[in-house]
Amino acid sequence: MQRWRGLEDLPGGWGRCVVTIGVFDGVHRGHQALIGKTVEIAKARELPSVVLTFDPHPSEVVRPGSHPAQLTTLRRKAELVEQLGVDVFAVLPFTPELMRLSADEFVHEILVDRLHAAAVVVGENFTFGEHALGTVSMLRELGRRFGFVAYGAELQSSSEPGADNGEITFSSTYVRSCIDAGDVQAAAEALGRPHRLEGIVVRGDGRGHDLGYPTANLSTPRFAAVPADGVYACWFVRGDQRLPSAVSVGTNPTFSGRERTVEAFVLDVDEDFYGQHVALDFVSRLRGQIKFTTPEDLVAKIDDDVARTRSALGA
Repeated sequence: MQRWRGLEDLPGGWGRCVVTIGVFDGVHRGHQALIGKTVEIAKARELPSVVLTFDPHPSEVVRPGSHPAQLTTLRRKAELVEQLGVDVFAVLPFTPELMRLSADEFVHEILVDRLHAAAVVVGENFTFGEHALGTVSMLRELGRRFGFVAYGAELQSSSEPGADNGEITFSSTYVRSCIDAGDVQAAAEALGRPHRLEGIVVRGDGRGHDLGYPTANLSTPRFAAVPADGVYACWFVRGDQRLPSAVSVGTNPTFSGRERTVEAFVLDVDEDFYGQHVALDFVSRLRGQIKFTTPEDLVAKIDDDVARTRSALGA
């Protein structure tokens, strides 16, 4: 898969293509269906498939300070998109200048002049252009004018009962709400895989080591979607290696902690992961955060957490 940063990376002699557009944060099951349709149409037309996404998140430029929790890093997003058989992953820097393009200008300058789109695939609720005034029906109309076909794909939903209409529509907002509530299993259902949190292992206060449970403390990206405080059964991912781990998210109330941390106790491994880039795949929530009266009570509970982690992960 080719990876472009800005359309300046577009190779000489670029012909026509099939494009899908969106932030695609999480690359959840709805995104996967949309991208899959794009790849299918591209193959049928014998054209390259292009995923056009944005960085930073448009909301941070439109309304500074409103950046939503990030479900996937840009690197992870590219990896997930590549697994879906896409030919080109194109990242368009979302700038104030891009924000001010009208819907007509966005289509003409980006999709027609630069990408030479033969077909554009978007979700049925897709909006674009200044003030998000562009709609799917407008995209179809512009497609007739400029010589491409626009497809508005239905949103994907689950048959699980939802709060409103008996179904849950898969969206990044929904996944964020699950993670914020600590319901990592519901998030995994929508994502089609466990929610992943990445970071660099940094030095902690060493308290876990003193208790007999040394932890790898993750420094996570600024906007990372960190699950609600509690203890989780996770896979600790380092390269191709997946290790079972019990992960604590919270402020360590037993020791009057104030800073929110993410600490992973990796089962059956005696190793210092300091300085390494690792990831945590959240499988299930074991319990909420508890303030214990004594360190001994905390250790007894950690013993139980580790046993339950083994059971949850089959480890």
